[in-house]
Amino acid sequence: MVLIWINYLRVDKPLPIEAPQGLSVAIFTTSSPGEPLSMFEKTLAACRNIEYPHTTYLLDDTRDPAFKEVAERNGAVWLELVGIPGAKAGKINAALKLTKEDFILVLDPDHIPFPNFLDHTLGFFNDPQVGFVQVSQAYYNQYRSFTAAGAAEQTYTFYGPTQMSLYGRGCSVAIGANCTFRRKALESIGGHGIGLAEDLITSIRIHAAGWTSIYNPVIVSRGLVPEDFGSFCKQQLKWSRGVFEVTFAEIPRLFSKLSFWQKLSYFSIGTYYFVGATQFFFTILPFIFFFTGVLPARMSFVDFVVHGSFVAIFAIFIYLYVQRWMCDPSTERGIHWRGMVLKFACWPVFLLGFSLSVIDKDIPYIPTAKKAVTGYFTPFARPLVIQSLLFIITVFCVFTYRRFFMPESMLLLSAEKVWGMVAFAFIAFVMAVGGVLAALEAQNLTEEEPWSKIDLNNIKTS
Repeated sequence: MVLIWINYLRVDKPLPIEAPQGLSVAIFTTSSPGEPLSMFEKTLAACRNIEYPHTTYLLDDTRDPAFKEVAERNGAVWLELVGIPGAKAGKINAALKLTKEDFILVLDPDHIPFPNFLDHTLGFFNDPQVGFVQVSQAYYNQYRSFTAAGAAEQTYTFYGPTQMSLYGRGCSVAIGANCTFRRKALESIGGHGIGLAEDLITSIRIHAAGWTSIYNPVIVSRGLVPEDFGSFCKQQLKWSRGVFEVTFAEIPRLFSKLSFWQKLSYFSIGTYYFVGATQFFFTILPFIFFFTGVLPARMSFVDFVVHGSFVAIFAIFIYLYVQRWMCDPSTERGIHWRGMVLKFACWPVFLLGFSLSVIDKDIPYIPTAKKAVTGYFTPFARPLVIQSLLFIITVFCVFTYRRFFMPESMLLLSAEKVWGMVAFAFIAFVMAVGGVLAALEAQNLTEEEPWSKIDLNNIKTS
């Protein structure tokens, strides 16, 4: 948290630079088995509408001839890349060998780009040291559910003041979508990085090779966030396992080649998902007290509240203040309580990702679901159910013991400690219940294709 505050002192964004004429530009988007064809119809049509001259490539491994037809119908080049190892990154590297364009925009298939997308990126490549230009990510389906709204809220600050601060420090990072790469930069590191966090791997390698990066905080496309809690947890598991892979493998290997702030930033990003272990620790602390009588700190609960409140109020003030740098302040400002609930509810997922990293256990690369997975209760929510039941049973036992069995002389002496720890546990209980409710929501969600509501003729550009 303190590192983020220090970074906020360098919030910055680049001045617009007009895109030069005559650059050779490719757009890569990938398709995988099971992804809805209608989504590609919309995305490829939007790519066709991008005003700067370019060639769109569909990197396809579905074995479905309908994907070739939709590509050709929308003026895209269809490249069949079946059986290529490395998932999305592997297909990108294979396509690099089959194409010649100097600049490559990597676009996720669920993102609908605006006609002026490339006008906001290509001008920065006038500097020959710029290896990639990243723009913001925004979404068009956050209205669909509690999970979708919370998942979107979690990204607002990152794509606003956090990435802008990283840019101010010379270490803005590449994200898996909406990133335009210089071919020479990718070639200098042997191609796009392969892994669960392939974007972060690519980013750190490009920086270690001496290239610089640009973050332009503009919204020039909109995509999807997971709509059901199960799909969100699968995405978070993939990210947490992938980020730890970067922490344990890439950062030590390339550490000496990074600048001071790049080292600090990548280490901070790489250790973010330790939050699963720390949240688990804080979750069990009250229960350790209830069952053993051991207090977590040598201070009264009132002192803890006084000191903790100061930090909390200060953090909230900073969080609200930096929202002036949101990419779309009119829609993105707020407390973002849904995002906080989801972050806490994912502590079992983050802890699992860390545990899998410690034992070096791989998980498959699974594309995030493009539509809500409905009618089920995800197993990822079971630890939250157990946590909630444990809280209810423990509070009942504490109340019963104090009401009927504890000597009256001890009641007053122990009241502050006991009810303080109950209050501490209650906060985690509320967050866990929020996660359970988010998981239950999937049972009543209806399947929908949000991209079908997007009118390409009415996209507003700035």
